Amino acid sequence: MKQMAAKEVEILLDGGKTLNIIDVREVDEVAAGKIPGAVNIPLGLVEFRMHELDKAKEYIMVCRSGGRSGRVTQFLENYGFNVIDMAGGMLAWEGKVE
Repeated sequence: MKQMAAKEVEILLDGGKTLNIIDVREVDEVAAGKIPGAVNIPLGLVEFRMHELDKAKEYIMVCRSGGRSGRVTQFLENYGFNVIDMAGGMLAWEGKVE
């Protein structure tokens, strides 16, 4: 499973890179703040919404601490998606939130 540090994600975003970030936290958790541009697909809905994802794109998975995003990264990898787990989740995020 590929991982990326929260700081690396922040540096890429600050440099103007467009990233496909999926936040798998619950709606109430995301309401407290998410990475700008991240799409919220709660963990329990990923299996039912993965048809919305493009296997040709790379996705960075995010949750609160890294546990859920790690599980969903492995799950999506098994279906042939190009996914990266953001290590440490939002607890490690020091960048802007919306």
